[in-house]
Amino acid sequence: MADIKAAYLACPIRQVVSRFGDKWSMLVLYMLHTSETGVLRFSELRNFMTDCSQKMLSQTLKSLEQSHLVHREVYPEVPPRVEYSLTDTGKSLMPVLTALIEWGKEHFSEVVTD
Repeated sequence: MADIKAAYLACPIRQVVSRFGDKWSMLVLYMLHTSETGVLRFSELRNFMTDCSQKMLSQTLKSLEQSHLVHREVYPEVPPRVEYSLTDTGKSLMPVLTALIEWGKEHFSEVVTD
């Protein structure tokens, strides 16, 4: 049993991909990557992702921040301004994510069937 747990904890698929492998995380990362400035506010992300609830977007951003993929900058203004951007680690993920998106476009009709 200890061997199984050790293998589970060391598995990159389970431990790393689970940090950004859900649909909302990938969309947030892609939106930040493709934004003109590389920086978006919560409301801007929410406008791009209208089918994602405010609560889910907030949880997703917190999770990506904890995984060191997204940086959250809070400005001491009234009202407070909060901006999100990719960290260097998040930026290094973008070629892989972009390749996955391109693969998805190419094979969409084969994979997504009713």
